[in-house]
Amino acid sequence: MMGTKENCLEAECGVCTVLLDGRAVNSCILLAGQIDGCSITTIEGIGDPENLHPLQEAFIECGAVQCGYCIPGMILTAKSFLDENPGCRPSRDEIREAIAGTLCRCTGYRKIVDAVATAADRIALSGEKQ
Repeated sequence: MMGTKENCLEAECGVCTVLLDGRAVNSCILLAGQIDGCSITTIEGIGDPENLHPLQEAFIECGAVQCGYCIPGMILTAKSFLDENPGCRPSRDEIREAIAGTLCRCTGYRKIVDAVATAADRIALSGEKQ
């Protein structure tokens, strides 16, 4: 798996985010013993090139990717937030708060917030858990 990135090693940037039993966590501070028996999902586990997750589609459509380094963590953080709030159509402020722990050095976050809002609308309209 190449999607999970290493960056700060101090749980400060969110780049290493994975889903641990469905919740976003910084993998850089987890010990192997802490995850024994848990389900780990990386960016590779939420979609594939023929069947992208709505968040992946929206990030592409909204141009929310520049260098791409933070995007796996950003998408998984957003997925955890949307999964914890099924059917939610969050405000831009709620989205900003939800992704605040994942830093992007390339953008002003506008397109990232646009992408999460777009995906949230699509997921809410589909009525399915993604």
